[in-house]
Amino acid sequence: MKTIVPALAAALLLGAGAIAPASAAQDTTPGQTGAQTQSGTQILSNVPNNALTISTYYNEDVYDNQDNKIGTVSDILLDPEGRISAVIVGVGGFLGLGQKDVAVPFNALKVAEKNNDRYLVMNTTKEALESAPGYVYDRSKGVWLPARQPS
Repeated sequence: MKTIVPALAAALLLGAGAIAPASAAQDTTPGQTGAQTQSGTQILSNVPNNALTISTYYNEDVYDNQDNKIGTVSDILLDPEGRISAVIVGVGGFLGLGQKDVAVPFNALKVAEKNNDRYLVMNTTKEALESAPGYVYDRSKGVWLPARQPS
């Protein structure tokens, strides 16, 4: 599962490098230059200067506002339109054992910078994440499901 997101990112990057046919119509979106292929697929000839790559988030540590590590990004979930809707953050455990995966809204993560190094920050605590509902990844269905609560 952890190889799916990097593979998807690589496929998107390779697909974005495709060259549109010379007969394609120019896109008129302000601030973006590009073209559309004969099938109507938009191809950009440049990307936004402030765009962050998926590697800025995936498998990266997450810190609280006091610079304490509170988890690690385990997965990034897309909605049916392809927008990032949620992030799975792994909390607790040691070397991957005993880790609990929780879902947070994508906009809960902020990118901070210190000493020319980017890192992820959430306005929460490790304890709050550990007490949140957990999720488990069902490999056969390719989806995250609520974890069973201990009885």
